[in-house]
Amino acid sequence: MMLLKEYRICMPLTVEEYRIGQLYMISKHSHEQSERGEGVEVMQNEPYEDPVHGQGQLTEKRVYLNSKLPSWARAVVPKIFYVTEKAWNYYPYTITEYTCSFLPKFSIHIETKYEDNKGSNDNIFEREAKDTEREICFIDIAYDEIPERYYKESEDPKNFVSEKTGRGLLKEGWRESQEPIMCSYKLVAVKFEVWGLQSRVEQFVHKVVRDVLLIGHRQAFGWVDEWYDMTMDEVREFERTTQEATNRKIGTFPPAISISDITLPSHSHGGHSSAPSTPLTTDAPEFLSVPKDRPRKKSAPETLTLPDPLQMCLNTQPGAMLYNKPSLAKPE
Repeated sequence: MMLLKEYRICMPLTVEEYRIGQLYMISKHSHEQSERGEGVEVMQNEPYEDPVHGQGQLTEKRVYLNSKLPSWARAVVPKIFYVTEKAWNYYPYTITEYTCSFLPKFSIHIETKYEDNKGSNDNIFEREAKDTEREICFIDIAYDEIPERYYKESEDPKNFVSEKTGRGLLKEGWRESQEPIMCSYKLVAVKFEVWGLQSRVEQFVHKVVRDVLLIGHRQAFGWVDEWYDMTMDEVREFERTTQEATNRKIGTFPPAISISDITLPSHSHGGHSSAPSTPLTTDAPEFLSVPKDRPRKKSAPETLTLPDPLQMCLNTQPGAMLYNKPSLAKPE
């Protein structure tokens, strides 16, 4: 069994515009959230052709989180702890899978489709999840509550207005009247096959996923004036150069370049760009923590509970395919 939810996130953009905005947001966010020894490392990013979906891009990333773990968890997990993300991008359709380096029974599988509407397509995943019970969750980038530590007024769609597009200052009910408008439809399956913890952990992961989606889509729109005039060639070059800077930033040696040094030539390599990775957050749920005041026998080993890195998410290896549908078959 697994916990399946469908998230719908609308933005005052078009699907074609968001193709560039998404790539810019992912690269910039990954760089900002990375530091020496921690962050998002790009392991693979290359063209891939699928017999069903056609030409796309296969990306593999590692998200290093060891220092983000609570002290009790750092004592029992490997020194190098990371979440693996694999993504197949056939924009406007993507598949993203997450696995954890020391939790083999934990996986997350995300399918994403983008359409130019206000989240009104109830049959968008008819083929992928037919007859599968799931909860529909709308996420409002302007009015849903965001964790206080991630709030920035410059990224608040209620206060922000784009100089280049004139869009912003979103009012209550903005989805009903906004033009243009698009929707990210995300089918998210969370699986954690550990008796006694499955339901609580899966619910917690979905809460984290929801926050991640809210923050990422707010940033994509909040940074619109930074990427709106970019061509696909320019955003691909920005992605490539930023990935190099980020990999250096989290490596053994101090970074030789930073994101501020990046220039954007008018031409770059061809091929689709990578699918989204997710923002970092670092809070472990209270019910998964080891109580500090609980007496223990010295001979009894501490129970390993699920660390906060779930936030980041999610990676899932092929063996954890969640739907046995042809469209979800992973490349060999």
